Amino acid sequence: MRILFIGDVVGQPGRQALKTLLPGLQAERRVDLTIANAENAAGGKGLTKATAQEIFQQNVDFLTMGNHVWDQREILTFIDTEERLIRPANYPAGTPGRGYQIIRVQGSKVGVLNLSGRVYATEHLDDPFAVATRWVSELKRQCEIVIIDMHAEATSEKMALGWFLDGKVSAVLGTHTHIQTADARILDQGTAYITDVGMTGSRDSVLGTKKELAIKKFLTQMPTRLEVAEGPVQLNAVVMDIDEQTGRARDIQAIQCFDS
Repeated sequence: MRILFIGDVVGQPGRQALKTLLPGLQAERRVDLTIANAENAAGGKGLTKATAQEIFQQNVDFLTMGNHVWDQREILTFIDTEERLIRPANYPAGTPGRGYQIIRVQGSKVGVLNLSGRVYATEHLDDPFAVATRWVSELKRQCEIVIIDMHAEATSEKMALGWFLDGKVSAVLGTHTHIQTADARILDQGTAYITDVGMTGSRDSVLGTKKELAIKKFLTQMPTRLEVAEGPVQLNAVVMDIDEQTGRARDIQAIQCFDS
């Protein structure tokens, strides 16, 4: 099975990148399943129902989230009922939404688990390693292929989780820092790994926001309201070939697409 995972979609430019760049990429790579991290899709922070529907209309099958999951209060009205959307599974018990889901793809099942890191995090989250152990065991009873979105700041935490789950899941894919890393590889026991998939949004920006405002914030150390940048767009992703019988990854390739 060939799975495409798209890095953090940031605002309208990110959604535009999906419209202009995704169809050709899906056709060229013969993709069976497309997943995207959408925690920045609505105005750079959070997700609305209209924004989610717009992304689904671009032939994206499933959405994961991260630390900005609650930035749009509207999400509380649909996160419990939208089966194509998950939030980090290590939020406390009773939190709206779900942390994992099983998707049916051409007669096969794919489990998707969303986690959030704790290093440098402001929220009080459950241990992602313990949560992963619990839910991976549950998912593996139902499907061979399991994909994890590890939304975290620290590269060490992402890499440690990758090695911790090597051979137990099909892929551990880092998101959140918006800069694609150059370490896409298959780990020793067959798990595809990358520290950060990257960002889908404005190319001439600072993590998807206007570079002038980001520079001003660094220079002045004053509170600055960052805004989503405009201009040429990029799409960062990884494409993976997964053995449907064993759940092991055969290949992972990092992708960068650009449009003027």
